[in-house]
Amino acid sequence: MSKPTNKLTWCKARLGEDMNWWIHEISDSVHWDADGLGIIDPRQFQYIIDLLEPLSDYGLQNELVDDAFYSFGIDKVEKDKTVLLKRVQDSILESEDPLFALPDVLDEEKGPYADLLDHITKLRVKMLNDLIDFSQNLTVEELEEEIREAQNADFLEGRVSHFFSELTAILEYIPEGFELDDDDESKPKSEDEELEKDLADVDAVTDEKIEEDETMKWDEEEEADEDYEETTAPPDDDKGK
Repeated sequence: MSKPTNKLTWCKARLGEDMNWWIHEISDSVHWDADGLGIIDPRQFQYIIDLLEPLSDYGLQNELVDDAFYSFGIDKVEKDKTVLLKRVQDSILESEDPLFALPDVLDEEKGPYADLLDHITKLRVKMLNDLIDFSQNLTVEELEEEIREAQNADFLEGRVSHFFSELTAILEYIPEGFELDDDDESKPKSEDEELEKDLADVDAVTDEKIEEDETMKWDEEEEADEDYEETTAPPDDDKGK
């Protein structure tokens, strides 16, 4: 389904110190404020899809997921290390290409992304009530209140909440003191591994070659030394003379 914002054709994203991608510049600066605007990278979005899968048994509507995001593909890496992303019309759920996902927050209260948050919150509560024997059923209000308190704490400490954190806070939520028997969902890798994979994905798509450093030449030097020893070694007949 095509999105209504025709001016939103590209954006530039930068990898932050928190290992999240943040919008650096955007084509439609009239409707979008790039300050503190995050974007979900392909690895993060796949992780979200994995977390959404258990909600399929409780009425997950995939069209709400699809409508909540604008899709962007990697075009190239700029000299300032920002990544130029071009808008694509592919369904972010059906595309075989790695896509960045920008939540549709033009209307924060009633827009497609807000609808998705409401939807998955209700389904997460429904699932938890089904799987955990609470003395009293968990409510949507209780889940929302806990998440709101955490977001307010981040705000007071000067941290901007990223969309990835907002979604995973809902999809991974379990009341304190409880656990799920099958709660073995894979967690994101360490920060170093995440950064390495993000940059590897960018290089693979843009076909940009990473400049070699000294450590990358060790294997070549070892092979060259071996070849030199073989060519300069004296014949067997000359040994011992």
